[in-house]
Amino acid sequence: MISIREVAPRDGLQNEEPIPTEATVRLIDALSGTGVRRIEAVSFVHPKAIPQMADADDVWARITRNPDIRYSALIPNTRGAQRALAAGFREIEVVVSASDTHNRRNLNRSTDESLDDITRLIPLIHEAGATVEVIVATSFGCPFEGDIDPDRVAALVARVRADGADRIAFGDTTGMATPRRVRDLLAAVRPDLLHFHNTRGTGLANILTALELGVT
Repeated sequence: MISIREVAPRDGLQNEEPIPTEATVRLIDALSGTGVRRIEAVSFVHPKAIPQMADADDVWARITRNPDIRYSALIPNTRGAQRALAAGFREIEVVVSASDTHNRRNLNRSTDESLDDITRLIPLIHEAGATVEVIVATSFGCPFEGDIDPDRVAALVARVRADGADRIAFGDTTGMATPRRVRDLLAAVRPDLLHFHNTRGTGLANILTALELGVT
């Protein structure tokens, strides 16, 4: 059985010009009626960092929540986790980049600093009765550093699993994955989820490769 999480309300919209809150609400409500059972709804980030997510609290308060759907929120740090928990989310995602350069550009800190923060975040989130998914961005390649060694990704996974992460996801952040890279990475470490982009037209081929390797 294949499980799909729709991420357009967060990952899609954060790359566009900000749209009215009501439009985002309509999008999420429409997606909730498609039959998909998991939706990444919002991201609790500082509005200066990602203005497109500035209305996350309003969006979450106004959507019509479907009891059959698991809604999740992305957070960058402790403040984001506190906001997500206060809003009532029980599935929370946090990102760290396998590429140190990308992590610094994206979060203004090193990969190791992000990992230290995640170590502190996991018990905070668990104590509130929520689960933590760690998304390893640039798992298949980085626009600044090029190819990413699968062993580096495996080392990050080992650490966050030891820290108590409930799920691990591999992100193809800028669409650099190819079937060969998918095979190489999955030979080194198994994820719970995969997140592909179709930037270079390889998205479907990568998904097929992952399915052939047993990822659901």
